[in-house]
Amino acid sequence: MSSGYFLGVDVGSASVRAGVFDANGTRLAFATLPISQFRPGPQRVEQSSAEIWQQVCHAVKDAVSSAGVPVEEIRSLGFDATCSLVALDEQGQGLAVSPGESPDHNIIMWMDHRAADETKRINATQDPALRYVGGEVSVEMELPKVLWLKNHFPATWERAHRFYDLADFLVWKATDSDVAGLCTLTCKWNYLAHEQRFSHSLLDAVELTDLLSKIPSRILPPGAAVGTLSPEAAQALGLTTHVVVASGMIDAHAGGVALAGAQPVGTLALISGTSNCHMLCSEEEIHTPGVWGPYWSAMLPGYWLTEGGQSAAGALVDWTLQESGVSADLYRKAEARGCHPIVLVNEWVAALEENEAEPGRNLHVLADHHGNRSPRARPDARGSVCGLTLERGERQVARLYLATLQAIACGTRHIMEVMRENGHTITRLTLCGGATHNPLWLREYADATGCDIHLMQEEDAVTLGAAITGAVACGAWANFPAACQAMVTPGEVIKTNPKRQDFYARKYQVHLTMWGQQQVLNQLML
Repeated sequence: MSSGYFLGVDVGSASVRAGVFDANGTRLAFATLPISQFRPGPQRVEQSSAEIWQQVCHAVKDAVSSAGVPVEEIRSLGFDATCSLVALDEQGQGLAVSPGESPDHNIIMWMDHRAADETKRINATQDPALRYVGGEVSVEMELPKVLWLKNHFPATWERAHRFYDLADFLVWKATDSDVAGLCTLTCKWNYLAHEQRFSHSLLDAVELTDLLSKIPSRILPPGAAVGTLSPEAAQALGLTTHVVVASGMIDAHAGGVALAGAQPVGTLALISGTSNCHMLCSEEEIHTPGVWGPYWSAMLPGYWLTEGGQSAAGALVDWTLQESGVSADLYRKAEARGCHPIVLVNEWVAALEENEAEPGRNLHVLADHHGNRSPRARPDARGSVCGLTLERGERQVARLYLATLQAIACGTRHIMEVMRENGHTITRLTLCGGATHNPLWLREYADATGCDIHLMQEEDAVTLGAAITGAVACGAWANFPAACQAMVTPGEVIKTNPKRQDFYARKYQVHLTMWGQQQVLNQLML
C-alpha cells in the first residue's frame, strides 16, 4: 500500500476545486472557490489567469488545512482545467485577448465562439490531420482561437511569448517548467501524437507556422512528472518544494481517467457538467465522422481516445429553469426550503407523473442551443421546442424541464449510436459530474441509452482523476490501471428500465426528425 496524500486541482468554467485524497482514494477535504467570466461582446467569453491562479492557491490552502494532514506528507499535485487559451508576454504577464480590454482578461474560454470564420478556414484546407478530429476542427479548439488573434488582434499576437492551454499554464505556474501536456496538445491543438508532430501542411495553409515558436516544445504524456513545486509556488500554495507535479490534463479527461482507468476498453465515460464529454478508449485506431479523435495516448497511455460531446448540458438545464415564467418563484421556494431548485422541480415532475404515464410524450426539445459539438459538428446549430401549449405555472416548467433532460439524453444516445456504427464497442456506461446529483436525469440517461449507469463512490471524479495523475507521476503507482484499482471505489448502479424502451425508441426518432426539420427551416431563411 502506498502512503502519503495526493492533491487534485480541477479548474472548471465557473469555479476552482481542490481535493486532498489518501492512498485509498478517500477524499479527506475539499475546497471550492468561484472564478469570474467576462463577456466583452457577442460570442466572446474570457477569464483571467491571474485570478484563477490566485483562487487555486487559496483553494489548495483551504483543502490542506481542512484535511488536517502534515504538509510534508503531500506527495503530488495534479492539475486539470477547461480547454481555454491563455496568452502571456515574455515576462509571463497576461495579454488582452480582445481590443480595448484589460490585459488581465487574457483567456479565451472554451465556450467562446468568436473564431467561427477561422474554424471554417482551417476546415477548408481538408488537411489529412483533420481526420484525427473527426474530419474538422471545432470552434472550441485552440487553432481557431490563435488564428483569430493573429487576424483580428495582431498586437497581442506579436507580443505573445507563450500560448498555453489552461491546464498547462497551471503546471507552468507551479513548476516554472515550460511544458505542454500530450492530452491538451493532442486533443485541442491538432498535435498528431501517434506521429509526434504537428501537421506543417495544415499550419502552412492557414499561415500559422510561427505558432510553433509560441508554444512549449517539451511535451509530456498523462501521468508524467513535470518536476517539483518551485519555491515561489510552494509558498503561494502552502506546500513544500518536494511535491511532484504531473503533466496537465483537460478536465473531462481527468474524469475519464478515474472512470475508465481500471477498465479502459468498452467503457464509455460520460463527464457531465456545463457541457457533456463522452470519452471512449480503444486498442485500435477507429475514425468516427463528426466525433473528435482518435487521439493516441491522450487520456490513458497506450490507448486511442475518441471524444464525443454536447456543447450545452448543465448550462441548458440551468437556462431552461432560469428563463421560465415561474423562475423567480421556483428559486424563492427552494431557498425557503433550504434545498436546490432541482430538488423542487423534480418533485413537480413526480406530481405530473402521478397523472400521466410519460409527461414528455408530446413536448420535444432539440438541445442544440449552443451548437452541436458531435456528431453533427455544427457550432452554428440551434435549438428548438415542439409541442407547446398554453399550459402555465409549475406544470409547464416541470414538463419543459423533463423534455430538456430527455433531449440531452437522446443526444448522448445519438453519439453512442454513431460510435457503434463506425466500429466502436460500448459495453459499459460510467458517469460523473453534475448529473450524478440529479436522480431524475440519471434515470433518463439510463432509459434513453438502454444502458445501466455505473457510478463511483467519490462524487467528484474529475478532481480525483487529477489526483491520480499526480499519484502516478510521483511513483506511488506504476501506471493508471494500478492507481485506479487502488483509488477508485465503485458506487451505485442506475438500472435501465426495459418498460420504457418503446417510449424512447419513439422519442429518439423524434430527436432525429427535429434535426432534419430544423435544417429545412434554416434553408428557407437563407
